[in-house]
Amino acid sequence: MATINGNYVTVESEEPSHDIDVTEQPIEDGIDLLDHVRPKAKTMNISGFIVGEDAAQIRQNILNLLQSGSIIEYIGRNQFVGILTGFRSTHNHQISNGLSFSATLKEVLVAKTSTIEQLPLPIRAAEQPVLVLGRKQTAAKGTSSSSSSAGKESVWD
Repeated sequence: MATINGNYVTVESEEPSHDIDVTEQPIEDGIDLLDHVRPKAKTMNISGFIVGEDAAQIRQNILNLLQSGSIIEYIGRNQFVGILTGFRSTHNHQISNGLSFSATLKEVLVAKTSTIEQLPLPIRAAEQPVLVLGRKQTAAKGTSSSSSSAGKESVWD
């Protein structure tokens, strides 16, 4: 028995995958030179069954999580936090009160915004908002015709 955000599912198999990117540079003789390794996001394929009176509701809850791109927590033999990137279900005569499914989960990292209070003092001082903008020159309203400006002082005087 496993859960996807609290929705109970019976999982038959879990296939976690841990991959890396390797940068290769060709050289004159021999094998290519490997000079950099970077991890990829972890993925996990799961397959199993959703059975019971509420099987249709559990399937719909999982589809809603997929459509919205919500971060999910999967707890089974492996624990996984990420998003659902795929969900496939099979409805046939072999499972009378539910369905079989397979799903793909992918790890995500959520960046947190930094706030000014958490920055070191020299950087925090440079990042403070500007409170005084200096002197502003007021713009003259109206036209500059001699009849409309008679008796009025100019802002430039």
